[in-house]
Amino acid sequence: MAMSTVIPFRRPPAPATPARAGCDVAAVAGDLLDVLDRLEGLVARAAVMDRPRIEVERSVQHLLDAISAVERASDTLGEGSSISEPA
Repeated sequence: MAMSTVIPFRRPPAPATPARAGCDVAAVAGDLLDVLDRLEGLVARAAVMDRPRIEVERSVQHLLDAISAVERASDTLGEGSSISEPA
């Protein structure tokens, strides 16, 4: 059998992670609130960037859109299982 100097690249298998105990709606909702806080801080920082005005406005708008998306995700958590699944 011929030898080769080529070594196939393979990522090591991901370590098995046990399911997080107690990972529930409240934990996710808390994480979403943390994300909202960070995004709001980013909006304030982006608004005073020393960049062209249009770039600042677009950056701030995208961050505000992200805040809206996180708020919608948070609202969805509060809805529970109100959406019926097909039988």
